[in-house]
Amino acid sequence: MKLSHEIVTLRTKNPFIIARGGSSEYRVVRITLTAHDGATGWGEAAPSKFYGETADTVVDVLPLLASVVEKADGWSLEALEHALATAIRFNGSARAGVSGALHDLMGKRLGVPVHRLWGLDPAASPLSSFTIGIAPDEATLRQRVADAAQYPVLKIKLGTSWDERIVRVVRELAPGKVLRVDANAAWTPKSTLAIVPFLKEMGVEFVEQPLPPHDLEGLRFIRERSALPIVADESCLVAADIPRLAGCVDGINIKLAKCGGLREALRMIATARAHDMLVMAGCMIESSLGITAAAQFAPLLDCADFDGAALVANDPYTGATIDGGVIALPTGAGLGVELR
Repeated sequence: MKLSHEIVTLRTKNPFIIARGGSSEYRVVRITLTAHDGATGWGEAAPSKFYGETADTVVDVLPLLASVVEKADGWSLEALEHALATAIRFNGSARAGVSGALHDLMGKRLGVPVHRLWGLDPAASPLSSFTIGIAPDEATLRQRVADAAQYPVLKIKLGTSWDERIVRVVRELAPGKVLRVDANAAWTPKSTLAIVPFLKEMGVEFVEQPLPPHDLEGLRFIRERSALPIVADESCLVAADIPRLAGCVDGINIKLAKCGGLREALRMIATARAHDMLVMAGCMIESSLGITAAAQFAPLLDCADFDGAALVANDPYTGATIDGGVIALPTGAGLGVELR
């Protein structure tokens, strides 16, 4: 198989800001695998600087990954993902892009969607949340909540000096919606426990990653005292992280850009279930190509946050959608993604 790539610049409808910063432009990498008979598969790498990746680092490591797939048996997905992880230990988004392309290619060869290969029913998927990023002022916040009127589940980004006001405004404008909050590691144990009673009063469902990723004992401390469930995101990259999080958090958030591939994502789901944890999956700012790869395992999740493409103004593809929060998977073979 031959590997090629193209860098695509995505522009968000609004600046996407979280506790550690943000932007209006995000560079992702489309990865194409071409088999000897001309069949092709697509995948997307959506790198995050927080995990040490950019579009340029993805491109830099692709020759290493190309050497793995060049003469490989495209059907041996488990062995291929292991070989990709051996070739480069980190660079999860780059490996996830290749993994997506491999699954796309296999599904196309068999003429069925990837989720059907796994025996999954798309109707079992949970609703996807829609993210309300950190706004520069209350007027902008109110407009963004209004723009999200069609979505019944909202995830509110926090980690500011006016967190309580943000939640209060969102609840005022969305009295009947499910609310979740994500601090992106911006809080301390003390500040988390101080705000949790207010969040519970506001009807928030759970708190995502309140503390820095390495502070597992801090997570354990707040979980034992919190009236709301705690979900780990930045603290949980791969399946091997999950056993040490048992007792520290109530759930985990899977992202392909962290874990490095669809096979590893399935392992994470199985491992989390074995530890009786809530299982969520999320995304970076991605196009429909990247979102559709992750959405293939949506029926296995308790919660989903697949709004990355819905936040983008210039999505080049058609694929999975989250209109009204309902995750709709394409019916085409493989990932089922097409150029718009």
